[in-house]
Amino acid sequence: MSGFLLYEESEGIVTLTMNRPEERNALTEEHQMLEFVEVCARIKRDPSVKVLILTGAGTAFSAGGNVKSMRDKKGFSAGSPVEIRDAYRNGIQQIPLALYELDVPTIAAVNGPAIGAGMDITCMCDLRVASERAIFASSFVKLGIVPADGGAWLLSRTVGQTKALEMMLTGEAIDANEARAIGLVTKVVPHESLMQEARALAQRIAVNPARTLRLSKRLLRESQHVSLATSLEIAAAYQALAHYTKDHDEAVRAFLEKRKPEFTGQ
Repeated sequence: MSGFLLYEESEGIVTLTMNRPEERNALTEEHQMLEFVEVCARIKRDPSVKVLILTGAGTAFSAGGNVKSMRDKKGFSAGSPVEIRDAYRNGIQQIPLALYELDVPTIAAVNGPAIGAGMDITCMCDLRVASERAIFASSFVKLGIVPADGGAWLLSRTVGQTKALEMMLTGEAIDANEARAIGLVTKVVPHESLMQEARALAQRIAVNPARTLRLSKRLLRESQHVSLATSLEIAAAYQALAHYTKDHDEAVRAFLEKRKPEFTGQ
């Protein structure tokens, strides 16, 4: 990896930091997008990982796309319409396909402005905790473009279609408290305690069996676009898998013995 993403792991919790603070963690190059794909593949292969926290270095979570590149017709703005389409397909559109579909529960720790694609990345995460300094904007229309990184699909599923339309059609920013009021974030905390709060939430999740966490998230994701009957069928299959884990047996024993379980990830 080129170093856009810093990867830290402790006690089953991965903290992933977008690390271009001088550029406000803007997403400008294809290699940055592909780092997300590589990291998600790494986490999928590692059964010890239980939770992912995503945040940004410096004062911003992510400023989204690089406006100067748009002006200069570089990066995603370079070439013919077909070349621009392919640049999106092969670049930034790989992030939602990797991050949103990750089986491990994900938390966005929004430390500052999350603008355009930056806001959409927060919606790719399962849970969002915001610093009081965070602001959010689906600002694509202000630049005469559309949200081409999954935002049109993600935002309405996060805040509802009416509010998503208002945000997308005005392009106006909202602060952290309004983001909480509309359900975009679950909690607003003092800036200095953001990572502590995000990690505390991650730890509340990580005390549970690793395999069951992944199965539970996948069941919820699949249930969003299938019938009740199909969801029940998937749930029965996942439950059969869960029943045959050693952590299930340990959870039952610990419950009956009134003690804290000791999970192994098996």
